Amino acid sequence: MSVLENFQDWKSFLASRVAQAASSGMEQETMENMAYQIGNYLSNHVDPKNEQERLLKELWDAGNEEQRQAMAGAMVNFVQNKKQ
Repeated sequence: MSVLENFQDWKSFLASRVAQAASSGMEQETMENMAYQIGNYLSNHVDPKNEQERLLKELWDAGNEEQRQAMAGAMVNFVQNKKQ
């Protein structure tokens, strides 16, 4: 089963990768830029597997570049601050 099949699994996966990046010294801005690139990739190449991912894709597609960067930053913050 892919981490994209279940939104909780996706959040946990993303949270662990963000924690790894932070512990290795990656700056917040760099993590947010990577999240933006991943968001673009997912939006363009991966069919959403659940309602949450469908909503994120629709919001991503509706936004301009600045709004997409804000969404990427918000996702990084979300998984950093979310209690697992």
